[in-house]
This record gives sequence, structure tokens and C-alpha cells, in this order.
Amino acid sequence: MEPLAFERVRPQPSLAVSAVVPVALPMNAPAAPTPTLAALFEAEESALLRFALGLTGRRAVAEELVQEAFLRLHQVWAQVENPRAWLFQSVRNLALNHQRDHRLESSLPSPASDIAADPADPTPTELSRLEAIGLVRMLLAEMPPADRRLILLKYATELKYQEISEQTGLSVGHVGYKLHHLLKGLADALRRAGIEGSQG
Repeated sequence: MEPLAFERVRPQPSLAVSAVVPVALPMNAPAAPTPTLAALFEAEESALLRFALGLTGRRAVAEELVQEAFLRLHQVWAQVENPRAWLFQSVRNLALNHQRDHRLESSLPSPASDIAADPADPTPTELSRLEAIGLVRMLLAEMPPADRRLILLKYATELKYQEISEQTGLSVGHVGYKLHHLLKGLADALRRAGIEGSQG
């Protein structure tokens, strides 16, 4: 291996500086750039869908509300300081409007009335709870109709096993067995999604 050779560089005569001009340097770090609408959509769409699904109970309605919220944000993009908070507030308002206009469509009670008094700033706990409710509703919607009916008979209409047995033609023991396994499957799916425990 050959030794490295460096050329000696002679310093150039510097230009004379007649005066030193003080320059004010910013004390704060530059503000983070505002995300684009497309980047915001990419980052927040899933959380907004779960939030809307938790409020409405219907995936198609949740998708429409999130789409409407993004369309409205596009119209006022330049005026909005906190787009994420604006979107969650807008989805909440749209969901409440939808529920008011379509009261009979929901088969499960709406959690929308349980949101804190300050809807502009829902707590992380409330958002997590509503996302969990949205995920449960989505999982229920994906179940075979007979399984979904068992869960709704037990938890939405609060029937006893005997009453469910009479309505479905299943034995009481089979109702208990099926409900146990259906709930275990829901719990496993929630755990895989990162949702643990129960908060009410």
C-alpha cells in the first residue's frame, strides 16, 4: 500500500474586514414544516376511520364522514393551525349530525354522547376508547350473521342464555359455548390490534 501524499496549500491573503456587523441568530429551532394534506391523510386516515366507526357503528358511514372531513379541510387548509385536531372535531360533528338525522339505523347504543364536554380536545383515553369501540364494531360487522346475532342478543338486548336458546334453536349449553369462543376471538383480535383490558 502506498503512503498517502498531501499537497501543502498556501494560505491566500484574506480580504480586510473593515467592521464586524453583529447578526442576530434565532434562539428557537425552526418550526416543523406543516405536513401536506396528502401526508396528513396518510398518517391520520386509519385513526379517523376507527374514531368515526366508534361514533357511528357503520363502516360505510364512517368512511363517508372521514372523506367529508378531508374535503372540508381542503377548503380551509390555509386557515387551520392544527389540522389533526380540526379533523377529529369535524368527524365528531359530522357523526353527531348523522346520528341525529338517522336515529333508527344504529343497532348498538352510540358512544358519541359519552365524549367529554370539550369536544375540540378529546383526551387520548377517549380517543383510544372510541377507536376500540370502532374496532369491535368492525369485527362484529365481519362476523357471520348467525355469530353476530348471538352477540347482539346477549349484549345489545341483554337476553339470558335460555331466551337466546329459544330464539335461535340452539341448546343453552351450545349458546354459552359459542358466546365464549366468539368473545375469546374478539379479545384476541383486539389484543393483536394493541388494545388491552377494559375501561368501562
